Amino acid sequence: QVQLVESGGGLVQPGGSLRLSCSTSTFTLNYHAIGWFRQAPGNEREGVSCITRGGGTTYYADSVKGRFTISKDKSKNTVYLQMNSLKPEDTAVYYCAAKRTILSAELTCASAEYPYWGQGTQVTVSS
Repeated sequence: QVQLVESGGGLVQPGGSLRLSCSTSTFTLNYHAIGWFRQAPGNEREGVSCITRGGGTTYYADSVKGRFTISKDKSKNTVYLQMNSLKPEDTAVYYCAAKRTILSAELTCASAEYPYWGQGTQVTVSS
């Protein structure tokens, strides 16, 4: 059974930073594109940032460009989402998801394309 585990969420003041981690012990992330998605109450799930299996290509939603950075540490089988300059509108449950890909440059950030999901971690930005 594929299991993804997110960690690093919490409560932070506006302007603060958090680093989310996504890891698994059930398969190697080297063959998977990884995406970070978020869902706030009453909103649809949206793609925040995604990275190719090779780590060479990334995608960011316009709302987080310049503030969030996605990275993959193959040695730790972990993908990170560094979130800086956080805003109250970033408050949501953040999920990581995995999609096995054939081509190293293949990248999508559409949630429907990702079959494997973690349980989510809550991020709250509030003073």
